[in-house]
Amino acid sequence: MSITERIVSAPVDRVYSVLADGWSYSDWVVGTAHIRDVDASWPEPGSRLHHKAGPWPMSIKDRSESLACEQDRMLLLKVHLWPLGAGQVRFTLDPLDDQATRVTMQEQFTDGPLVGVRNKIGDVLLHYRNAEALSRLADLAERRAHSLP
Repeated sequence: MSITERIVSAPVDRVYSVLADGWSYSDWVVGTAHIRDVDASWPEPGSRLHHKAGPWPMSIKDRSESLACEQDRMLLLKVHLWPLGAGQVRFTLDPLDDQATRVTMQEQFTDGPLVGVRNKIGDVLLHYRNAEALSRLADLAERRAHSLP
């Protein structure tokens, strides 16, 4: 399992608002090229966001599903990228003070051919990808923090 952390200079509710905005996923999730649709109930458990991943013209249409969420605390997703497989991603938000949040992202492959790379090498590759994703997430949350009252 890959575990990546980042301190975001924004309050926990602003960080969670980015996670809860399914339309923003292509702005910060590395490899997601386009959001095609987001269920109105996102990020409630069972809701989905529909995306394209990878570069055009080889992009793949797929989806991610919310398995569990606790507002301002946690979001657990099942992410799909068939035919390569699927995985689970857990975001945990820990407020450090009223202007800083520790975001922990845990990811592992759970289905399909990618399960075969569920090892230290796969974890390192996921870690670098996820470090970039958390950097982008931080940029969005910090800009929201500065632009909202």
